[in-house]
Amino acid sequence: MHIVATGKEDLPFDTAAEIGAKLEAAGISVMLDDRRDPSAGVKFKDAELIGIPVIIVVGKSLADGNIELRNRKSGEKSEVAVDKAVSAVAALIASLS
Repeated sequence: MHIVATGKEDLPFDTAAEIGAKLEAAGISVMLDDRRDPSAGVKFKDAELIGIPVIIVVGKSLADGNIELRNRKSGEKSEVAVDKAVSAVAALIASLS
């Protein structure tokens, strides 16, 4: 599981860290990209190069209370409520196994 935090404000980074901690507590290994200097494009490129099958993007959609969930294999992207992120990721990972 790869989490990419984007933006300049603290909220996306704090939210990404919280989601990461909850996923780890649920037994899901997490890589958190919380670098503040690189642009979102650089972070997305790095995420693709690393190749982890599931990516969470914590950024623009956070204003609406959502995160973006990306399935690299299918290319499918969906918005999920922040409070449903852990269960949505667990379901997606289970479907890939």
